[in-house]
Amino acid sequence: MIEKATANTRAKQWHWPISPETVRSVLSSHSVLGLAFAAVIYLVCLTGTVAVMAPDLERWEVPATPIAATLSDAAAARAIAEGARHTPSDATLYLNLPSPAMEGATLVAYSPTFERKWSVSEDGRLAPLEAAWTEFLIHLHVNLHLPRSWGEFIVGLTGVALLSSLVSGILAHPRVLRDAFHLRLGGSRRLQEADLHNRLGIWALPFHFTLALTGALLGLSTVIVAVLALLLYRGDMGKVYELFLDPPPPVNAGAAPLPDIAALIAQARVHSPKAQPQSVIVARPGRADMRISVHGRRSKLLVQQDETQFDAKGRAVSDEHPEDIVAGTRMLGGIGQLHFGWFAGLPVRIAYALLGIALCVVTSSGVTIWLARRRDRGRAAPQWERIWAAVCWGQPVILALTALASSLAPAIPLPMTWLGLTVLSILASALAKRVEGPRLSRMWRWALATVLIGLGLLRGAPALAQGGYLLIDGLMLAGGAGLWVALVRGKAGLKTKAQGRT
Repeated sequence: MIEKATANTRAKQWHWPISPETVRSVLSSHSVLGLAFAAVIYLVCLTGTVAVMAPDLERWEVPATPIAATLSDAAAARAIAEGARHTPSDATLYLNLPSPAMEGATLVAYSPTFERKWSVSEDGRLAPLEAAWTEFLIHLHVNLHLPRSWGEFIVGLTGVALLSSLVSGILAHPRVLRDAFHLRLGGSRRLQEADLHNRLGIWALPFHFTLALTGALLGLSTVIVAVLALLLYRGDMGKVYELFLDPPPPVNAGAAPLPDIAALIAQARVHSPKAQPQSVIVARPGRADMRISVHGRRSKLLVQQDETQFDAKGRAVSDEHPEDIVAGTRMLGGIGQLHFGWFAGLPVRIAYALLGIALCVVTSSGVTIWLARRRDRGRAAPQWERIWAAVCWGQPVILALTALASSLAPAIPLPMTWLGLTVLSILASALAKRVEGPRLSRMWRWALATVLIGLGLLRGAPALAQGGYLLIDGLMLAGGAGLWVALVRGKAGLKTKAQGRT
């Protein structure tokens, strides 16, 4: 009877749906794909992990930033009027109102040749919000500081490569679900890295998959539009954009005063009683073809979907609500919010940052496993071990150094500083033949712990004395101290092992 039950159990056991030969092939392609894009994937993941905290980094960079808990309609109108006086007439003003998802109010003015940002106080006054390092970080993540079309295309391809690596990684590991809680620490470095790589890969897979997919869609959006235009409209990209954007009004550059913005916000509340106004957009302020859009957000929706649009005379010209928008358009509107994690408050941003760190570990450990496997097989690549140490641990150090440089010398060109330090670190690591890769990795980690603690103290001490914003300084100090403790314990463990051998 027992034998029969055992046989039935074995018969019902689930088998991996692909053959061992296919598994080996997928594993090989997973390794090749990961190695080919490893450095760019890691850089994009690292900068994205930090950029999630952009609203907090701006407050950290500009301690005097006024944080408006609320903003009345009259104060919002005053802020827009003041912003319009400092911007060209062909610009667009974007006022973001305080909300549970994002503290404070900001006003952004942008055009093809102009961009400026202010924080808004509760009485509607503007204060320049020039967070140079945060802006540098976001552009490094979005387009690698390359020409926008090329940079976004490369980042989009990186998202596709990451997405393919995640899928092939799951298919190439038949035991990935069964061994989800199997973690071998303290033994072989390669086995430890492999377990960490696989466990973090499977535990955070839904987040990593969503991040890679949305990143690929955002980066390749121009290419996607071009393909749709070729397939549907004989290359006319304007018609594709018309599917998602309202057509602009006829051009009329004649002068026109701003209408009563406060009254328009109040009117939008009447049009959308279930939504709370969250942003006001004024396109071409001071012109006769001006358009004022008030966007509202509902508590259970990811993105703003209520919009009332007014013309230069304050007349309502369009009114949209969630029931008027097709599902595809709503999904497209949520891609950016879902990718950056800015749709909710600080807890969600911290969760995104922690999961982003996990993705950085998965990326870096994949290369470390490949290098360790080569060393175990007698085909060590010491130069590549040193280079990868410079990428894996050098990039966080360099980003922290650029933040320090921006704090001490605000006029310094951050993209060139980052590029120079990156090239120098890689060349120096490649040529340091007397230093083994693991040792160089530890040196970079010591440097990262020191820089984080130093930067946290440098910026945190004045903020503490003035009762300023301490979140970023606290995170830096905690991260640096945690890394320092881990390195001290690791050094003690190495000494213990060495004494055991003797």
